[in-house]
Amino acid sequence: MTLLLAPMEGLLDHTLRDILTRVGGIDRCVAEFIRITDTLLPERVFTRVVPELNHGGRTPAGVPVRAQLLGSDPVCLAENAARLAGLGPAGIDLNFGCPAKLVNRHGGGAALLDDPALIGRIVTAVRRAVPGDMPVSAKMRLGYNDAGRALECAQAIVAGGAGELVVHARTKADGYRPPAYWERIAEIRAAVDVPVVANGEIWSVADALRCRALSGCDALMLGRGMVCDPGLALAIIAADAGGAAPAAVGWTALQPLLAAFWQLVAGHIEPRARAGRLKQWLNHLRRRHPQAEAAYAAVRTVNDPRRVAELLGLAPDGVAARYAVDFDRDARSAEVVR
Repeated sequence: MTLLLAPMEGLLDHTLRDILTRVGGIDRCVAEFIRITDTLLPERVFTRVVPELNHGGRTPAGVPVRAQLLGSDPVCLAENAARLAGLGPAGIDLNFGCPAKLVNRHGGGAALLDDPALIGRIVTAVRRAVPGDMPVSAKMRLGYNDAGRALECAQAIVAGGAGELVVHARTKADGYRPPAYWERIAEIRAAVDVPVVANGEIWSVADALRCRALSGCDALMLGRGMVCDPGLALAIIAADAGGAAPAAVGWTALQPLLAAFWQLVAGHIEPRARAGRLKQWLNHLRRRHPQAEAAYAAVRTVNDPRRVAELLGLAPDGVAARYAVDFDRDARSAEVVR
């Protein structure tokens, strides 16, 4: 089974991609989108969003990263794709799934799913603009308000020259409300002749195996499930192979990762935003780790990065130190967020 790490604007940036790919199990990442309007962006914009471009298009752990473009103008997207291709990404992905209202109001993301013909022109233009050996893929939802044009959109993407298609198994109107309609991905998979990747609501090994069974896809894209449980990809691989489950990435094993994350955050985020970035990840970890509930509670109202570091037992530069709070003790009475 092939496992991809999803692009999640405002959450799965290069810092978290770095940390999560250190754990293992992820075969490829897609970076959060770079918005294209009516200008040819300078190279520094691409490398700011996808700094892996400065390192062969891979995370420090060696996992390839595709850069994602979002826009609605085929010509402008093609020009920017050509410039991006010159920076050496592991591929270029096109966003036809973002449900954000601001993006959709300007005709981008999931709004394009009401215009399969335009989707086809975008993919065709980008495919022609980049070298033949540069992979071009796309990510879509089932539709905007409904899934009535899902097959038409998927076929337009493939006809335009995309070599892979990721399908988030919900419409824009569904947002992120469960369930994900994995069985609808099977219909798309049967209608196109390129690899299809299933995405949406994969929180556990059981979810992954059921998603594969219903979608027929041997490739899955993990998003929030991997953020909440960094060991999820390894557990899925072990279950798929029929072997013994690997040791869980528990709270103790997470400590070096949290320390490394804090070090990276301290290195590239301004001080006033550092605490929020760490709290954001802790908030997601609460779903899987009771200790994260206690850790999050300890820093929830704290914004001074030095105080956050003290409370969590992290040195200001991110080097792991002893805990100031016994989170394992507190977790015994903490309720796991479901």
